[in-house]
Amino acid sequence: MVDLKGQYEKIKAEVDAAIHEVIDNTAFINGPQVKKFAEELADYLKSDYVIPCGNGTDALQIALMALDLKTGDEVIVPCFTYVATAEVIALLHLKPVMVEVDPDTFNITAEIFEKAITSKTKAVVPVHLFGQCADMETIMEVANKHHIFVIEDTAQAIGADYSFSDGSIKKAGTIGHVGSTSFFPSKNLGCYGDGGALYTNDTALGTTIKKIANHGQAKKYHHELVGVNSRLDTIQAAVLNVKLKHLNEYAKARQIAAATYDKGFEAVAWIQTPVRQHNSTHVFHQYTLKVAKNIDRTALRDFLAEKGIPSMVYYPVALHLQKAFATDEFGKGDFPISEELCERVLSLPIHTEMTSAELDYIIETVKSYKND
Repeated sequence: MVDLKGQYEKIKAEVDAAIHEVIDNTAFINGPQVKKFAEELADYLKSDYVIPCGNGTDALQIALMALDLKTGDEVIVPCFTYVATAEVIALLHLKPVMVEVDPDTFNITAEIFEKAITSKTKAVVPVHLFGQCADMETIMEVANKHHIFVIEDTAQAIGADYSFSDGSIKKAGTIGHVGSTSFFPSKNLGCYGDGGALYTNDTALGTTIKKIANHGQAKKYHHELVGVNSRLDTIQAAVLNVKLKHLNEYAKARQIAAATYDKGFEAVAWIQTPVRQHNSTHVFHQYTLKVAKNIDRTALRDFLAEKGIPSMVYYPVALHLQKAFATDEFGKGDFPISEELCERVLSLPIHTEMTSAELDYIIETVKSYKND
């Protein structure tokens, strides 16, 4: 699905030098490369504060902790997403309130969000799924009207641009009160292990987040808050410093691959290619098709595997049907769009090193599939 080795080989000299610098200096925890990465990512995002942390799940948890929510407070999340988004809510004894997504973009909308608001709603987590922003302008309007915090989960959409109706543009993750991201190796900006970050333009939140991520302290051994130990490893920061310089180039490569797929599948009636929102660029963390109802997706995946083509299903089970979140409140059939997506989506390989020959082979192989 990704070619991390091919990507590494192109930047090998830079990466190796950066890693060796960390080893030579032996500043393995909170070394200067971590601060440098935070500053350079803040400059790239045009964000006042960037706080690196251990991973993307930690980033979501720390963001929620910084909002000082109370047991039982409700946090709205899409039903069609990775488990981490809801997992951290439950871990903090908050209530994840799952909602439907748009059937074409796979993201929540302001209308869906507003319908789920109750007197206990304190936050919403729009997930910019597969690399495209949710409609943040209208979501922020609803959130501000109801005094609700917005945490953007931009683990799959770092580098995406969102355009507002007044012509202004902001990066994914810098629109809500807090943005969170993951640097898992397969992400558009990935390190060589675990890593994550939070961003905000709110001084009070930025200060609190920084403390929480460091055992609740601003000064060593003086703990103002109950925090966690979540930090970006110095070696990972060194890798990210190198790769951040290439992030726009990586996004362009993915977009070219996606456009090639689009053109190749435009006449295939049983395939719906990814729908683009007019107000967001798409950085294609995944290239996700929606196959027709009469297509046996498992058989299609087996057929592709026989031809040497990997594929993935993101995600096979909607959150409300996961055993970890099972309640009497919701069951099968209550979120029909999310449930249908779980049965019909299929992601094809997309990464920065794809060649025209590889894309053509995948396209022609998919088109040759005949459903029995």
